[in-house]
Amino acid sequence: MSDSTLEYYSRNAVSFAEATFAVNMQPLYDEFLPAIPKGGKILDAGCGSGRDALAFKNLGYRVDAFDACAELANIASFHLEQAVGCFSFDELRATSTFDAIWCCASLLHVPMAELPEVFQRLQNALKPEGIIYISFKYGEGERTTDGRAFTDLTEQNLNAVLAQNTGLKARKIWQTGDQRPGREHERWLNALLERVGGESG
Repeated sequence: MSDSTLEYYSRNAVSFAEATFAVNMQPLYDEFLPAIPKGGKILDAGCGSGRDALAFKNLGYRVDAFDACAELANIASFHLEQAVGCFSFDELRATSTFDAIWCCASLLHVPMAELPEVFQRLQNALKPEGIIYISFKYGEGERTTDGRAFTDLTEQNLNAVLAQNTGLKARKIWQTGDQRPGREHERWLNALLERVGGESG
């Protein structure tokens, strides 16, 4: 995450959390959760307000969470009533720990050139046959909007990145509209990835 992106979230943590916490994510949970063992361990990577981690915890899953923004990590910790890590994707060191990883609108701040390495770290953190949910703004290329750096992906771009990581493959890729009021016209690229074969690298 760029310094300007991190500064944006630090400066706007409370308003961002308030604007996103009540968004209905159930259709995405319905895609993600059936593939996870009951009571399985989920990592919410780039957890923001902690909205999704709290939903998973309330459903009986074991949850860990982290965010690169200290202010958001503190808000998520308050909601979850547990410690939330403050670090970035390139500092993830877990190995074969999680049944699933949830990356909702968080990887979109990783520069394109760094995505293959980040996917490798996420793969390493998964148990064999574990799954990852990811979402990106739909489009092509890198851009900066309101001080935040974004990497936009299409299906083709995502598959090209995954081709650089033989331990992850797409189980499903689909598009959705934004769930926030007034932003339904914005498109998102969603995917479920699974770890296949081999040991963590």
